[in-house]
Amino acid sequence: MFLGAAHPPGTGDPARPHSARPHRPPPAGTVSIGGMKPPRDNELGAFLRASRARVEPADAGLAAGGSGRRVRGLRREEVAVLSGVSADYYARLEQGRERNPSAQVVDAIGRALRLAPDARGHLHHLAGLAPRLTAHGPRERVHPSLLQLLGAFPRAAAYVLGPAFDVLAANAVADVLLSPFGDERNMPRILFTHPRGREVFTDRELLRRSTVYALRLNAGRFPGDPDVTGLVAELTEASAEFRALWEDHTVGSLPRAFKVFVHPVLGRVELTYQTFDVVDAPGQLLHVGTPEPGSPSEAALASLGDAGGGTAGR
Repeated sequence: MFLGAAHPPGTGDPARPHSARPHRPPPAGTVSIGGMKPPRDNELGAFLRASRARVEPADAGLAAGGSGRRVRGLRREEVAVLSGVSADYYARLEQGRERNPSAQVVDAIGRALRLAPDARGHLHHLAGLAPRLTAHGPRERVHPSLLQLLGAFPRAAAYVLGPAFDVLAANAVADVLLSPFGDERNMPRILFTHPRGREVFTDRELLRRSTVYALRLNAGRFPGDPDVTGLVAELTEASAEFRALWEDHTVGSLPRAFKVFVHPVLGRVELTYQTFDVVDAPGQLLHVGTPEPGSPSEAALASLGDAGGGTAGR
């Protein structure tokens, strides 16, 4: 998905930590993971409203209602019928007056809203029905065995992301590829506020959407995480594009995807990315981008030789 560099090829510093810029904490009572509301004010209701607005009545087996229909998507009453709950109960859920739905009710609402697996999991987190994850030990620490694994990809960009998508550790190839962004190692900042983001990422708009959707998923998995809430507060203020995507309430995991970017030295590089959860470190992701065998992109990465080094985690 994204890429990185602290040292030119062949001059890798043998393992030093990435020092991600600290995220500014949200001012008290203002922006949090819910956008412009106090922390978790009614995230469940906001997500339900946004989700039902995206469902066409016909897709749910309902009559469209003709030109007299004034609500985009499903009405509250229609979601209630499809979920097998009373209209009053569903209204109280959206309004934040009911905070403890059962797992069966949440499952039924997820089906009625035709939610994808990631969105259903997010709904369970917002309803308080999934464990709230926390990092074990220092959140930026990457296990030595994972650092060793990063070095096992000499012709791929491999790095570890934290819950707010800071690069916690990277191999030598990824370090070279991130070099246009200087010391900045937070991916959402690179995509939304870094002046070189537009020229490096040819598919920046797609990357922006998928990154915000995944960041909102993490906000539900790690409620109150200072890195996530601080970053959201910062970018909501700094970027209208980020704010619009955040307030859409769409969620999704970082996908397997084909990414294209333009490096000032290597030129156009095309990589296919796969993301893996680091099971023993909740919130950390291993991100690996590989070129097509025999392609110019593979040759470009091979031209780096044994760059050595890479940036180690703490």
